[in-house]
Amino acid sequence: MKKSDKSDVYFTDFKATPAENLPQKLARLLRAAGMERIGAQNKFVAVKLHFGEPGNLAYLRANYARVVVDEVKKLGGRPFVTDCNTLYVGQRKNALEHLEAAYVNGYNPLTLGCHVIIADGLKGTDEAAVPVNGEFVREAKIGRAVMDADIVISLNHFKFHEQTGLGGAVKNLGMGCGSRAGKMEMHANGQPRIRAALCVACGQCARNCAHGAISFVQKKAVIDSALCVACGRCIGVCNADAVVGRFNETNERLNRKIAEYALAVTQSRPHFHITLIRDVSPFCDCHSENDRAVVPDIGMLASFDPVALDVAGADLVNAQTPLADSLLGPLGLEAGGDYFTALHPTTDWRACVEQAVKIGLGNRDYNLIRLD
Repeated sequence: MKKSDKSDVYFTDFKATPAENLPQKLARLLRAAGMERIGAQNKFVAVKLHFGEPGNLAYLRANYARVVVDEVKKLGGRPFVTDCNTLYVGQRKNALEHLEAAYVNGYNPLTLGCHVIIADGLKGTDEAAVPVNGEFVREAKIGRAVMDADIVISLNHFKFHEQTGLGGAVKNLGMGCGSRAGKMEMHANGQPRIRAALCVACGQCARNCAHGAISFVQKKAVIDSALCVACGRCIGVCNADAVVGRFNETNERLNRKIAEYALAVTQSRPHFHITLIRDVSPFCDCHSENDRAVVPDIGMLASFDPVALDVAGADLVNAQTPLADSLLGPLGLEAGGDYFTALHPTTDWRACVEQAVKIGLGNRDYNLIRLD
């Protein structure tokens, strides 16, 4: 394959000197990778990242996001840092608790130099319907603030993931930018369910169902499967967390749906992607109890291609020797194998790459350009 057929991925390690600290080194990486080509002048720029579930300490420090924000400002852009509400019940399921979690973990206007916006609104129902015409997704439900932005930058903590194998740029964009209903569409192959023990018969779900699929029997909500279209809106409006997704999609299809959602986020507008491979945890940053890193810290990467960025990240991780006292250590693996599937055998991260390449999201082949 010719060099021109590959995507450029820029890389630098975490070594610092008295003349250049790590934030300065990250800024140099962004400039070397050509971030100025996003054309940020007078544009709204969404910097998408994961704030981390409170209790988790593997998430990226806000200092790194501040570098990205400052570089966007230098380019004349108007940045904001953002994420969407979670589908699972935790401390980031609505905008109020989500903002509190972000602030606790250091993501606030003082440290960032910009505002923090929860992209899908108070209850995760503020969404934009984005045509994709994919193999699995025809219309993606994306947090409205993300779609209102002129430019999207993903800032990714590279890690292992219990359902997708790995978490990088594509997952940060696809799953991370989906509204609560969008997340249900990716995680489920059917309709939501009612946890009757938690239902307080407030009627919010029924009032917000456009298809008349919800009624009440003995003061408990009931979903009529013949009428439900699995839009997921009832999940967002339930204050009691009584309506939940089924999380019953296969991991392979989940990964393929994520790729198509990522395409919905990036198509038809400039986008740029940054990955930090440090504190490579065995689970998602949604886990407040996340365990220690499984490989040593590696470095920082940047690219216009989120797929090439993820493949480069996987290759760099798989080239390491696992830390002996981590969850990966006892498996006795040798460098060069697929650590992600070894640690989470039911996952298939390559399905996401395969689907992303198929739909034109990016390229699996890359040139790794190393900076001093």
